[in-house]
Amino acid sequence: MNAEIRPATVADVPALVPLVEQYWAFEDITHFDLPQVSRVLSRALSDPARMSGWVARMDGDAVAYLLAAYVFSLEHLGLTAEIDEFFVLPGARGRGLGNRLLQLAEAEFRARGCTNVFLQIGRGNDGARVFYRANGFAERAGFELLDKMLPGR
Repeated sequence: MNAEIRPATVADVPALVPLVEQYWAFEDITHFDLPQVSRVLSRALSDPARMSGWVARMDGDAVAYLLAAYVFSLEHLGLTAEIDEFFVLPGARGRGLGNRLLQLAEAEFRARGCTNVFLQIGRGNDGARVFYRANGFAERAGFELLDKMLPGR
């Protein structure tokens, strides 16, 4: 099966949200709320300075996506890209979709002048770790991710 990969737009949100829900279940992210996720994703995709996204479709069905957010980093001396979400449905894996999505995203990051790209993966997600290492990513020695939810969110 051939896959079509193209930039994601607000019109893709209804097709993306079920994939987001499956990704969140896979990563054990528990606060999925369809209307809220749809609203926030629509807002982010409508602002290219905030987010870029790509969707892969096979036989018309969305089977994979990659979403990246942009932030300025003094440490990295410029704009950086964070791969916020990246998911390929299990039945669509092993066909090169992940590599193609990542290549398109990195080309966009370079075109925007990003100096760095980073991402987070679950500690137990060894398959993703192998994939990212094969694509040039490495753990950042001496750093841990800390986060905090703010009230009202």
